Amino acid sequence: MDARKLITLVVATVLLVLGAFCAWQAWLIADEESAAADVRSAQAELTRALTADYAGLHRQFQGALADPAVVAGIDDHAAAAARLKALLPAAVAIEVYSPGLDEVVKANYREFGYAKAAQLMAALGATEPPVASTQSQGAARRLSVVEPVQAAGAMRAWAWIEYPFDTLAQRFNAASPHGGRLELRQGDGPDSLGLLASGSASGELESAGQHVAGTALYVYAAMPHAFIIIPHSEVLAALLALIGLGGGAFLLWSRSRPAPVVAAAPVAEEILVADVPRKPRLPAIPTGDAGLAEAPAAPPVAVAAPASDTVDPAIFRAYDIRGVVGTTLTAAVARQVGQAIGAAMKERDLHETVVGRDGRLSGPELAGALMDGLRDAGVDVIDLGLVPTPLVYFAGFQYGTGCGIAVTGSHNPPDHNGFKIVIGGETLAEDAIADLYRRIQAGGLPTGGHGAWREQSVIDAYANRVADDVSTQRRLKVVLDAGNGAAGVVAPRVLEEIGCDVVPLYCDVDGRFPNHHPDPADPRNLGDLIAAVHTIGADLGIAFDGDGDRIGVVTPAGEIIYPDKLLMLFAQDVLARNPGATVIYDVKCTGHLRPVIQEAAGVPLMWRTGHSLIKAKMRETGAALAGEMSGHFFFADNNRWYGFDDGVYAAARLMEILAADLEDRSPAAIFDALPKSVATPEIRLPMAEGAAARFMEAFRAGAAFDDARVSTLDGLRADWPDGWGLVRASNTAPALMFRFDADTAKALERVKEAFRAQLRAVDAKLQLPF
Repeated sequence: MDARKLITLVVATVLLVLGAFCAWQAWLIADEESAAADVRSAQAELTRALTADYAGLHRQFQGALADPAVVAGIDDHAAAAARLKALLPAAVAIEVYSPGLDEVVKANYREFGYAKAAQLMAALGATEPPVASTQSQGAARRLSVVEPVQAAGAMRAWAWIEYPFDTLAQRFNAASPHGGRLELRQGDGPDSLGLLASGSASGELESAGQHVAGTALYVYAAMPHAFIIIPHSEVLAALLALIGLGGGAFLLWSRSRPAPVVAAAPVAEEILVADVPRKPRLPAIPTGDAGLAEAPAAPPVAVAAPASDTVDPAIFRAYDIRGVVGTTLTAAVARQVGQAIGAAMKERDLHETVVGRDGRLSGPELAGALMDGLRDAGVDVIDLGLVPTPLVYFAGFQYGTGCGIAVTGSHNPPDHNGFKIVIGGETLAEDAIADLYRRIQAGGLPTGGHGAWREQSVIDAYANRVADDVSTQRRLKVVLDAGNGAAGVVAPRVLEEIGCDVVPLYCDVDGRFPNHHPDPADPRNLGDLIAAVHTIGADLGIAFDGDGDRIGVVTPAGEIIYPDKLLMLFAQDVLARNPGATVIYDVKCTGHLRPVIQEAAGVPLMWRTGHSLIKAKMRETGAALAGEMSGHFFFADNNRWYGFDDGVYAAARLMEILAADLEDRSPAAIFDALPKSVATPEIRLPMAEGAAARFMEAFRAGAAFDDARVSTLDGLRADWPDGWGLVRASNTAPALMFRFDADTAKALERVKEAFRAQLRAVDAKLQLPF
């Protein structure tokens, strides 16, 4: 067999094999698409069946309320519960409570049950009908719901009903996933609680589940995956199969045809070597160390410039990195950020970091990509999972890494996320943040590393550490509103362990923030907390932001205790044990803070706004305490704490101070004893990107407050003996920020008017929000 025929045979065989493989792939694709349709059909049918099952239970309850004896005797809670139990044989347990849930308010939640208390209290303040959810009862699981009992348009009682979960479980287990997988989960999103699973363990769950109406349950599906390595296109696979099989068959056919008769080629004239024209001799090739001739260097290959435009420089903010998920912040961007952080760490001979994330739905994907980038840079990663940002800082001390990254969007909308970064004990800010972008833009990020990865929980260590440091001398009742943010996983436990009676409100983590936005600096987000504190007669209410590093406080009378007033209380406590210590506060804090610190034998120091900037100033000055008007508090007194901003620890220290009052005054009375002023919250004026900074340049250059003490430390602050005002460009959003504070309402209006005049002198068309 000559070489040409052999090559033809080999090529034909390869084409036939590839064609057969593509035909098989086409069949698998068609079968997978059919199986996926079957799985979705099974998912929809199961969701309808579970919805119908629960709807039947709800109808039975509504039917029971039609019994005149139930409503007539509803005020006898035990008798009403017994009557309802007789009418609802499917129920495992029924309890009836008063319209104001007074019994729940006075309960010992350790015995009553935190989950039941939270479910009842959430129903009390909800605007939507309560939904059924599941809880563990030892080895068993139950489905419970809070139902309102109304008569003649008036609220008469609440019925807490517990049903067996087994009925729903049996319905679920009877469903066929058709080669895929079905999962029953409580809550919507990647951080939801998995309850039941059926089918293949392979396959990734789809991002959205189907809701079981009337409950917190969702049915998720994972599609079956066959061994398909070509693009998922049945038409393409069929075309490739046709080309392979057809081409192979044609080559075999052409090989079997008789060879055509070819005329003999003319004999070429013999050419002598001496007759061939000679080319110039190439220069000699230098000899390498091994004595072998080295090949000449290849011409340089043009390398494409790094795609820096794929990373938006606007996400690199003054204090952190923050963007909109899916647009300015993607998994690809997160991976590059991880590589850039890894490069910065390796330059400082740091090789290990902790990573944690808040409860946002995008957290798992972004944290995973970030950790991939870190490991690609050769950095070892300790994965903390879902934790508040302060626990990331704490873990850096606990595990000795000195480095940590919190994947968090803080108080921003659900579709935002970002990174707060600590390297070598330094929280990155300003130029250090910008340096990460410069590294990405320049290209050449480290790759090919093999950083290790391990999961490690830090919640127990953190809770034990706080409980060892803080305790309360009397039991105070406090409502904790986590706003469905990450603080909910640890704050109720910590305050319970230091000796408080805790009523949790929105402490289940839900990255959609369904009840209110997790930003305690906005009074509109404190309405539910104020109502809960008033309703149950708690001593205090504490709200956290989305990642748990800030707090807001309210009293039973509905008064919001602004953070600068809290800082007065913290300063008096810290300085009683550390006279002469420095206390730092930001430019947005009240003018009454300076004399309070001085009277407590402390050194007041006003500084720029921003948690990273405050922490840097604390390290520089050795300050024992710092606070911001935004609700960040930093304790570093007597080695009690570590100097990072921690809303959960600040809440614990606050309860310690309030419970130690020698006169046993109520928290409200303690706050009333502090200096008072008439103040505005932070007022925001949105502007175009970059416009706020340009305006501030012109304002600082042209504003004239001749009768005031002016500071341009951060924006422009003007202080008079009876009040002050501030305007600054926000470091986290394109906006101007204002705050005004004075001894009286009249003085406050005078300060505002002084600022209005100066602001309009710079831009007469400026639409001021105050």
